[in-house]
Amino acid sequence: MEDSILKPPCNAMDELDRLVQTLRGENGCPWDKKQTPQSVAIYLIEEVFELVEAIESGHSESILEELGDVLFHIAFIARMFDERGEFNLDGVARSITAKMIRRHPHVFGNKQVRNSAEVVQNWHQIKLEEQKDEASYSRLDSVPAKLPALMRAYRISDRAAKSGFEWTDLEENPESLSQFADQLQTILGRQDLRPDSRTFGNLLFGLVNLARLAEIHPESALAGSVNAFVERFKGMERRIARIASEFGRLSVAEKQDLWEQASTDDRQSE
Repeated sequence: MEDSILKPPCNAMDELDRLVQTLRGENGCPWDKKQTPQSVAIYLIEEVFELVEAIESGHSESILEELGDVLFHIAFIARMFDERGEFNLDGVARSITAKMIRRHPHVFGNKQVRNSAEVVQNWHQIKLEEQKDEASYSRLDSVPAKLPALMRAYRISDRAAKSGFEWTDLEENPESLSQFADQLQTILGRQDLRPDSRTFGNLLFGLVNLARLAEIHPESALAGSVNAFVERFKGMERRIARIASEFGRLSVAEKQDLWEQASTDDRQSE
């Protein structure tokens, strides 16, 4: 990029905003100029998932790069609204700063808290106060409808509980676990699962709630289990390759034996 594009000297955020402005300008990129907030939102979602993957990897260089990608899309969307005369990137920063100050009265005000649980409860109460005057307001409206179902189930369960509506308590109602086992047995006893998909969905939602009560995020737990399955499956494939065989030619028993070997290797490497 030529230095003339970024002159006069500016800070990094100003530089990023001017970069997007150039891309959207008269002599900018044809692809960038035709984008809308709706079209860019899809890419933003993809970038956020890539950022989460980078964070889970623990590689700082990857995290830095993916944070930059997310920030670029935020700046890009803000620029499009600036072009409409509605708000700009500076307005976004000012708005979130004001919100964070308002929602941290124990830091920026006189509110006293004893632990992080009270911080969360205060946050929820402040949020309710901010939204209570909105027409047709619901305590669940703040949970995005487009979240992946598992993440949305967790957020809905958590939001309802913080509003005083709790389904169960593992310590007071240990029989809730056996109830879920009974539901699962009922589902597995059917020859066709499709007509009973609502019951299966209720079971999944209940398990999400149990995960929340156990302070386990179901999305992270499932992601970890899926990753472990993938690694073990790949280990099984490598073993098949070493014996110069083909996956499709092995019997179920042979595959299960190789799976157990791969599982043993995985446990030993942990």
